[in-house]
Amino acid sequence: MTVGLSGYLANAWLDSVGNATSFSVSLPYIKLHVADPGIAGTANPAIETTRKSASFGVSSGGIITSDADTTWVNIAGTETVFFFTAWDAATAGNFLFSGVVDANAYTAGDTFTISTGSLVVNLTLAS
Repeated sequence: MTVGLSGYLANAWLDSVGNATSFSVSLPYIKLHVADPGIAGTANPAIETTRKSASFGVSSGGIITSDADTTWVNIAGTETVFFFTAWDAATAGNFLFSGVVDANAYTAGDTFTISTGSLVVNLTLAS
């Protein structure tokens, strides 16, 4: 499974620390996938192509967690999503990271919600 940080994000963070360059993302946008999104974050997209903005709380212990629901209304297609990707723009933009969604089936026209606290990103800390 190829979920985790993108090369783009890892390099941008490292450059901001090691080369005093500036880096920020104003708001990540979440895209749904029916299977592993792959190293570029573009494989196995859901029929629903709309990316929804997500917000995260302050990081602690190398972990950030979503602090609000992420919701699609009148969703396109009937399928089950297993993964998500995060991007720095509502369309196009840079792939940031990916993760797993508990298997969730939906039917075309449904409202689909990833609940608060269900989008989690973590980094391995030295111990």
